[in-house]
Amino acid sequence: GGVGKPFDQKWLCAVVRRKLAQNHSQTEETHEACLALWLRFCFLILSLSGMNAAVRAVVRMGLYVGAKVYFIHEGYQGMVDGGENIREATWESVSSMLQVGGTVIGSARCKEFRTHEGRLKAAHNLVQRGITNLCVIGGDGSLTGANLFREEWSGLLGELVDQGLIEADAVQKYSALHIVGMVGSIDNDFCGTDMTIGTDSALHRIIEVVDAIMTTAQSHQRTFVLEVMGRHCGYLALVSALACGADWVLIPEMPPEDGWEEKMCQKLSATRSRGTRLNIIIVAEGALDRHGKSITSSFVKDLVVKCLGFDTRVTILGHVQRGGTPSAFDRILASRMGVEAVLALLETTANTPACVVSLCGNQSVRLPLMECVQMTQEVQKAMDEKRFEEAVKLRGRSFENNLKTYKLLAHRKPESELPTSNFNVAVLNVGAPAAGMNAAVRSAVRVGISEGHKMFAVSDGFEGFYKGQIKEIKWADVGGWTGQGGSLLGTKRTLPAKHVDKIAEQMRKHNINALLVIGGFEAFLSLLELLTARGKYDEFCVPMVMVPATVSNNVPGSDLSIGADTALNAITTTCDRIKQSASGTKRRVFIIETMGGYCGYLASVGGLAAGADAAYIYEEPFDIRDLQANVEHLTEKMKTSIQRGLVLRNENSNENYTTDFIYQLYSEEGRGVFDCRKNVLGHMQQGGAPSPFDRNFGTKISAKAMQWISKKLVETFRQGRVFANTEDSCCLLGMRRRALVFQPVVQLKEETDFVHRIPKEQWWLKLRPLMKILAKYKTSYDVSDSGQLEHVVRNRPKESDASVAM
Repeated sequence: GGVGKPFDQKWLCAVVRRKLAQNHSQTEETHEACLALWLRFCFLILSLSGMNAAVRAVVRMGLYVGAKVYFIHEGYQGMVDGGENIREATWESVSSMLQVGGTVIGSARCKEFRTHEGRLKAAHNLVQRGITNLCVIGGDGSLTGANLFREEWSGLLGELVDQGLIEADAVQKYSALHIVGMVGSIDNDFCGTDMTIGTDSALHRIIEVVDAIMTTAQSHQRTFVLEVMGRHCGYLALVSALACGADWVLIPEMPPEDGWEEKMCQKLSATRSRGTRLNIIIVAEGALDRHGKSITSSFVKDLVVKCLGFDTRVTILGHVQRGGTPSAFDRILASRMGVEAVLALLETTANTPACVVSLCGNQSVRLPLMECVQMTQEVQKAMDEKRFEEAVKLRGRSFENNLKTYKLLAHRKPESELPTSNFNVAVLNVGAPAAGMNAAVRSAVRVGISEGHKMFAVSDGFEGFYKGQIKEIKWADVGGWTGQGGSLLGTKRTLPAKHVDKIAEQMRKHNINALLVIGGFEAFLSLLELLTARGKYDEFCVPMVMVPATVSNNVPGSDLSIGADTALNAITTTCDRIKQSASGTKRRVFIIETMGGYCGYLASVGGLAAGADAAYIYEEPFDIRDLQANVEHLTEKMKTSIQRGLVLRNENSNENYTTDFIYQLYSEEGRGVFDCRKNVLGHMQQGGAPSPFDRNFGTKISAKAMQWISKKLVETFRQGRVFANTEDSCCLLGMRRRALVFQPVVQLKEETDFVHRIPKEQWWLKLRPLMKILAKYKTSYDVSDSGQLEHVVRNRPKESDASVAM
């Protein structure tokens, strides 16, 4: 394909040999013949409300493995109409599209494809171009149509032969149609995946509006009713309510009980009486009551005005939720799924069921398409039959957990109904500020109060702890915290070891029975020091748990940290603007320095989201020869139609090859071809308002940490006091692939590089070859971590109900 060697020629040829043996009973082919036969297979992209990052990834990965790739413009309509709607894709045809919303190849509904005659035309158009592999990006309707097309394929080819439209040998040559799906839907209503392409971007649009509304609502003391999309699925409404701390949410999966109108008005009135100047009510467009009657935003507004007399406004977001620049999460998700889709097509056989590439936790999986579709349809059936609790469970553990968490945090029980545990729990932030910390604190405080504990807030981390900056914090004190950036409690990098005696004194003075520490690598070190101090001070023999929160994402024991997603969005948005600044000018390369200490997460994953040509990090050593090869590679690209280049450098990637050095090298070596600019992003990467992901992640992981504390307090309460001195009473709660898991901090010491403050093994390093492939480099790609075909009904890990996916 002119794009370098396939990533693993022996592996690819083995796949093709297996395909030949299964489909054509010809196992004697040589490496070269196998490869040549594979090159007659073609990829096709049919984008239905998908993301351009997925289109880009499939095209470039397809070209990378030596296949011919086609666009089908205007969805199934373009497949039926044929002609110029089906065009070969090139490497350059997907350049500069990562930051573009929607789909550049168009999408259209097609009634004709629903008919047998329409599918016959589509089959003819594909066979004429030798296309036997389809990558379909769409919802359950689009994917179901693709599967029906696949099942009819051989029959359609027979009809085309009978009509004289194709030769008889074409039936044998193109005997099977292979399909892999990616789900593109802002509603996140497809069972089998934690997150669909486009959902996170839609949440960004919603939260941007909510944050803007909250400022004016506080100024004028108003109630706002916000209507969001979700005709059959309340995911957007539910997660938006969780992310902004809405007073009330109405979704189709869980219609409110009879008499909800009075309860809602009582809740709003009680909130106002505590001094809150605004109320937010979020309504999914498909919200219903228990009798199937629609609950509209205008009805809710009229209800509030009539019963309470509050100044109330309605905002209907509509299709603005579908637009705008895709978020960093969506770009990374779509790129990973696009590459996974190509690998799935490489490995498919005539007997392999059509599959859909999905996300479970932080891992790609492949699921039988029709199993996912059938479960998605079961959800709607359960809702139609008013089996709402079952519908919530069928939506998946992530949806169910979101709903439980919202109920726990939004609706305070009367004092008389709260349990009385008589335990005191302290919460503090340690390390650098990270967006989402405040959402985590809010969640911890409210869950703790719901569990019957007395919650104490510690200001300025362990520095404030030993100085006695400790006070009780109430339910209302954390209202409105979810959308606030930084740390409202205050946070310092001070470690406890030097002041352990004074901290023990404060623990004794306030009778602290448990600690929740929210922070970065310093928080991890702090727990290790407190664990050591247990031998001298009984005050530290209490349950202690850490929740990772740092933009650097360098905490051992967790794939992701609170704040990292906000930082990635800040980097991605800045890179988009920087690249846009060069639009219409001469060819230009930008050198961007990111934060992260010695951890290259922000540079690598930010580079993948922004479409970088290279990313220099400490974990992957480089020398002057690598730098020169990168310059030469970029120079060759610049001589074609590529106008802009982007190079990211982690701040501590190399003490000698500084950002200034790399800038000067590129400027000198690119002279006459491109010019160069540099930019140090600095602390702007810590972001302002936290992203929807960080708000939700911080809320759910902190709630789970508090529930663990409650359990440990009961287990370790003996003879009138709490005494916990085992390893498993001092843990870090982190995301590991598919699940949130509690890990004793002492066991994580072996996994940690303390000198450079990073884990010894980091999952995201496997994404670096992907970034290089999409930048047209000749490199190897490790397929050992690619998804395997599973079943939707398979039991997920026990902890996956607290999945990181929103």
